[in-house]
Parts: sequence; C-alpha cells; structure tokens
Amino acid sequence: MTEEIFCADAYTRSCEAVVAAVEEAGIRLDCTVFYPTGGGQPGDTGTLRTADGRTVRIVDTVKGPAGILHVPEEGASTLAAGDAVTGEIDWDRRHRHMRMHTAMHLLCAVIDGGVTGGSIGEAKSRLDFDLPDTALDKEHISAELNRLVTEDHPVGAQWIGEDALAANPDMVRTMSVKPPSGAGEVRVLDIPGVDLQPCGGTHVASTGEIGRLRVGKIENKGKHNRRVNVHLED
Repeated sequence: MTEEIFCADAYTRSCEAVVAAVEEAGIRLDCTVFYPTGGGQPGDTGTLRTADGRTVRIVDTVKGPAGILHVPEEGASTLAAGDAVTGEIDWDRRHRHMRMHTAMHLLCAVIDGGVTGGSIGEAKSRLDFDLPDTALDKEHISAELNRLVTEDHPVGAQWIGEDALAANPDMVRTMSVKPPSGAGEVRVLDIPGVDLQPCGGTHVASTGEIGRLRVGKIENKGKHNRRVNVHLED
C-alpha cells in the first residue's frame, strides 16, 4: 500500500517516490503527498517529474484497491514501474481545501444535527444536516463560525481504537458514510473544546488560518435536509 505522507503532515508539498505500478486507472507510487478524493474533499492535482526531465501532469488522485492512484492528463509522458519521480501538489489549491475542510468541522460545532452529505471546494463548501422543522439563522451561524476562527483554536489529529469509537457513537456525525473499519484504529480530527470526530482529510494547523467565512444560501433539500453553504471571503 502507498505510504500516505499527507496523513502525517498535510503541509508537505513534495516528496521523492518510486513508481510501484502503472495501472489503467492511474499511477501508483510507493509514497505520496497527494490526497485522494474522499470525505467530500477533492483529490489533489500537481505533477510528477523524472530525473531525465519528463513531467506528468496529475489531474486527479483517487483510492485504488492496492493504494493511491495518480491520474495523469490525457497524452502525458509514459512512466514505468521503478521510475524515480518527484511528486509535487498544487499547493494553493490544496491549502484552500484544507481551510475549507476545517471550516466544515467548525460548522458541525455550530449546528447540532446529523450530517447527511457534504462537499468541499476551493472557495465554497457545504454540509447537509438532518434538521426537520428547524429554522437556521444565517447571521448567527456566520458570527459563530468567525468567532471560532478568530479564537485561533489548535487543530490536530489522533488515532483511537475502533472499540473506543464504538463506545462513543455520538462522535460520528455523518449519517450516510461511516468511518472505515477493520484496521483497528480510526483517525480523529481534534479541535479541543470545539469538535472531535473521525476524519481522514487534510486540515490547517489552527482555526485562525482559515480566514474569514461567509454563510451563503441555506436551502431546504427535502423534508429533513437543510443545506448550509459556506464561502471563503478571500
């Protein structure tokens, strides 16, 4: 399986790697800084560069059965197993995803309800909440989000045993998607005193790094779903 450098350090922008396999769906490396699509967060884009000067543009990153797959753009240079490469992500794009992903965890802290869906983008993200017969105050949500940003809470991750998670089912906010099981441990995002829930995504080191947020439309998406859209103001 691919060593997931992004999981240990979301701020690492590049790494030296070796091509483990070239599959129909993409290029598998022995290690990577590229985050694969998951948890509502898009897969990273960037480049793989060889010592002899070839550059392969990566247009998406996804999970494969044997490890993470880097999807090359159509017509890119051909790589082969054993090739040494330098992988580098599009950092500006990734950092915006990190800011927005952490912002969605703040949104979970502000709104008390099960999460039925979500999506993370570079400038706008959204979460859907199971909130039948509940009116949401956009100005209040905006104020609370920006209060948590201004307070600059530290953001970290820890691993807990699956038994500990099973004993605390309220820690799982997503209703349709459950944390992966079978590995013995689950990665948990921890914003002390604010939010604690399973998450494998990439995040900023403190809430102040998110920057000012604006709540956009709050939409009714069926009898139970309330969709809250959040924007980065920059």
